[in-house]
Amino acid sequence: MSNDRTREVIVIGSGPAGLTAAIYASRAQLSPLVVEGEPSSTSDQPGGQLMLTTDVENYPGFPDGVMGPELMMNFRAQAERFGAEFITAKVTDVDFSSRPFGVWVGEEEHRAEAVIVSTGARSLMLDIDREDELLGHGVSTCATCDGFFFRDQEIVVVGGGDSAMEEASFLTRFASKVTVIVRRDVLRASKIMQERAHANPKIVFLWNAEVAALHGETKLDGVTVKDTRTGEKSRLDADGLFVAIGHRPNTDLFVGQLELHANGYLKTFDGRSHTNVEGVFACGDVQDDWYRQAVTAAGSGCMAAIDAERWLESQGH
Repeated sequence: MSNDRTREVIVIGSGPAGLTAAIYASRAQLSPLVVEGEPSSTSDQPGGQLMLTTDVENYPGFPDGVMGPELMMNFRAQAERFGAEFITAKVTDVDFSSRPFGVWVGEEEHRAEAVIVSTGARSLMLDIDREDELLGHGVSTCATCDGFFFRDQEIVVVGGGDSAMEEASFLTRFASKVTVIVRRDVLRASKIMQERAHANPKIVFLWNAEVAALHGETKLDGVTVKDTRTGEKSRLDADGLFVAIGHRPNTDLFVGQLELHANGYLKTFDGRSHTNVEGVFACGDVQDDWYRQAVTAAGSGCMAAIDAERWLESQGH
């Protein structure tokens, strides 16, 4: 089914980046349509990863902190106030080969002169029982977001790469002890990151091990650790578990349509939000594999909306 109306802008995704882009695009009288994702999807849900976060204490303007879902609902309400329209569903296909660009939601076709991609990224998880249930209640994927809550507590970090070493080192500012669980007997991290971690007296390593189970009724209080060589299991008391085994950008939809980095993130050019397709812009974690913070995502959403507005104006729209 085709929607005959060609819009100025369609925003794909509704995390901090997408909703900020929608706010700016609405205020520029571009009447954006936001396809915000579907609630049943953990990788493409309305509001993005902050919908899975309890307390957010590092977003400016909230001295006492704010709940992640509340912050995102405020973003959404602000975009709606200025005229953004929302579809609560998932984009199933796109066509960026010619303008106006095609965006499909199931069988429904939408067309736009410009598209802002803000589909985000998802943290790779351990895929064990109760992981989703305890996410935000002792289980986390972001040390800079949640480390403060674990002052003088014992924490487990899972992973052996640079991200895991960065998370572990950062967490020692708060935790009394950080145990890094590594599946093998070596680290994948760069040499300098390994050296820093090994030199930190608060960090200990548990080699050839993996987390097999999580414990705690309403909050994490320990994990079962399995020896990857012998299969032997033991319990490790822990107040927090930080999963640092990597992130995966939500870019499957754009393979063959937009240029990607080797790690799957969208390429943007010249320090702005432009992709390799003129009229298609990207913002937030779908193109940011370095900072991955709500505030930087929001800032890049602002950039994408301004870039789209100026590009549309240059095209005579």
